Amino acid sequence: MTGDRRPHASGGVLLRPWRRSDAPAVLRAFAPAEMARQSGGHPVTTQADALDWIARWERERAAGTGYAWAAVRAAARATVRGETARSEAVQGEALGCVAVTAVNQVHGCGWVSYWTTEAARGCGVASAGVRALARWAFDDLGLYRLELGHRTDNPASCAVARRAGFTAEGIERGKLRYGDVRHDVERHARLATDPVNFG
Repeated sequence: MTGDRRPHASGGVLLRPWRRSDAPAVLRAFAPAEMARQSGGHPVTTQADALDWIARWERERAAGTGYAWAAVRAAARATVRGETARSEAVQGEALGCVAVTAVNQVHGCGWVSYWTTEAARGCGVASAGVRALARWAFDDLGLYRLELGHRTDNPASCAVARRAGFTAEGIERGKLRYGDVRHDVERHARLATDPVNFG
């Protein structure tokens, strides 16, 4: 399994690879202070930082250890000379990111993460993107188990996980530390054999 194919659209959201031209959108997405935790320990405060963020994902993809996708709104399909055109959606500005990392082909597992821009929050972008990512990870990467976690004081992230078909499995006490505060994390997982995959 190479993971070369793009995930299918889900719920009006299309996933596409990140591109260098997305750097301004990445920089805007990371502008809010709460987004600093989503940068993987590498602050994104300049155009160069945004380009480096995109380049790190390109390296992960090349190594087969992680795959990140930009989530964009799927444009209405227009037929031109008998061909379906989706270029507007493919070119659209990123509304968020969904990723599967820590890909372990021995055990068939991966770790899912996601975020959306401020403008896209509450619009179903994250849950649709995670659903599409999960189908792709099972079908194209051949993974069996996908995991994700969120702080227990983040009900919005929990709602995304549940809407995307991830079952809560338990609490990991004091797993994350931001500043001087430790946070409990709720772990969720979705298996390739879960009924949600066949609905």
